[in-house]
Amino acid sequence: MVDTPLTAPHPWTVRGPGGRRNESIRRHNLATVLRAVHYGREVSRATLTRVTGLNRSTIGDMVAALEEAGLVVVTEPQAERSVGRPSPVICPSSTVCALAINPDIDAVRVALVGLGGEVIASAEQALSSVPSPADALAAAARMASALVAKSGEITLVGAGVAVPGLVDFDGGTVVNAPHLGWRDEAIAAPWSDALGCPVHVGNDATLALLAEVHFGSARGARDVLYLNGSASGIGGAALVGGRLMTGARGHGGEFGHMLVRSGGERCDCGRAGCLETEVNLRRLAGLTGPNRAAELERQAGVLAIAIANLISAFNPQLVVVGGFLAQIFDDHADLVLGAVAGQSLPPLSDGVAIVRAELGDAILALGAAELAFSPLLDDPVPVRA
Repeated sequence: MVDTPLTAPHPWTVRGPGGRRNESIRRHNLATVLRAVHYGREVSRATLTRVTGLNRSTIGDMVAALEEAGLVVVTEPQAERSVGRPSPVICPSSTVCALAINPDIDAVRVALVGLGGEVIASAEQALSSVPSPADALAAAARMASALVAKSGEITLVGAGVAVPGLVDFDGGTVVNAPHLGWRDEAIAAPWSDALGCPVHVGNDATLALLAEVHFGSARGARDVLYLNGSASGIGGAALVGGRLMTGARGHGGEFGHMLVRSGGERCDCGRAGCLETEVNLRRLAGLTGPNRAAELERQAGVLAIAIANLISAFNPQLVVVGGFLAQIFDDHADLVLGAVAGQSLPPLSDGVAIVRAELGDAILALGAAELAFSPLLDDPVPVRA
């Protein structure tokens, strides 16, 4: 058993008192413990006592209730890996699952994710053309049905959909996904009807950031910028003081549409010179040798300018890059780091780390699943089946 070093409550967890016995406090305590287990994946009862601020008796009661509800599994630690009196190990139940769906311009991807952020199974359908919402739903429903049928006996709490576009505060309407051509599309209701479970929709970059904060390279950080490069362009998101930066209408973080070149190439958003028109894989198509190397170096320089501007605006502790941006950074780390240091406003850039996303291909599956798990994590009782 690896006792995950949870040194503080999760950024979205509010610490509450543990001695009062009314139902609202009990539900709060259940949620606090379940979140700690979900994000810790494998924790001891002693660790839960330390990180939640609840006493041992309350932790015991909460763990017992969650175990009875089928949300956690309690096991004894291996004696040779323990020092002193062994503390029981609490793990999230792998039979409590969510569907994670990512429709994009080149494929529709579906994963079955267990509580604790375990990707149990996944499937992908490549596309020859950009899908409509109905096309994406049909593909997702087929794959989801097959994954669930093969998974055995599970509790499916819902589905999260990660969309490369703007999503309304209602969590169910895609306001504008320019690369997909989806505008003002109500997704949650028809997809819920087809999938047979609650459906929640979110921006893909925002969900990827949540995944990295919960399970990846940004774990424990409270001020993080995230930039990702994919077939749909460049997405972004920001965590400020432990809270997602949403903006007035929930559309904050569209860093891919920062203007970085006056009079540049026309973007799908309708403007010219956006970051994602200057840094993308399409510009590399057909290039070889010195020409490809020169273009990659140019894109690395533009990426550095964008990061420097964002650092000056947000003063983060960490910048995480994912997708093809991570490869650009890896190949030109010295160039990017030097340019960022030279073009950021000191002391805002002092001590800022730039790292690649850690979760790889699982990042959107874990992020989208968080949408589906969120109601359960907020209120574990009654258990949603």
